[in-house]
Amino acid sequence: MTPEELTARVREGVPLAGALNISVLRGDATSALVRLPPSPLSLRPGGNASGPALMTLADVAIWVPELVATEGGDPTRTANLQIAFLRPAGNSGVQAEVRIIRRGRSSLYAEVWMRAEGDGRPCAHVTSTWMRAPPP
Repeated sequence: MTPEELTARVREGVPLAGALNISVLRGDATSALVRLPPSPLSLRPGGNASGPALMTLADVAIWVPELVATEGGDPTRTANLQIAFLRPAGNSGVQAEVRIIRRGRSSLYAEVWMRAEGDGRPCAHVTSTWMRAPPP
């Protein structure tokens, strides 16, 4: 899937990602780079990217490699997401780089590092476990 196709799928599957204008810069079955642009919707008072916007970015970033691995038909769901806010992200865009650490038959474990654009230092670190949803 191309970054444009992945962006469309992410925005369709998570309408909040569309409202926040999140886009996929690159993605494969084991990693992805996803961007949250600056907007009034993603900023908290004081002009920093909000925690809920960053958590959405992380969750969507983790979903991208699963979409690639399953050709858009991913049955997984977030079971646990832990985030450590390391420093304010500021009011520029934020990029999230995800790496799938372990993919099993019924679960996966991923790690995400986030950085404000123009700053190489991480502003947040995320680990997350996802579980495969049982068939209906």
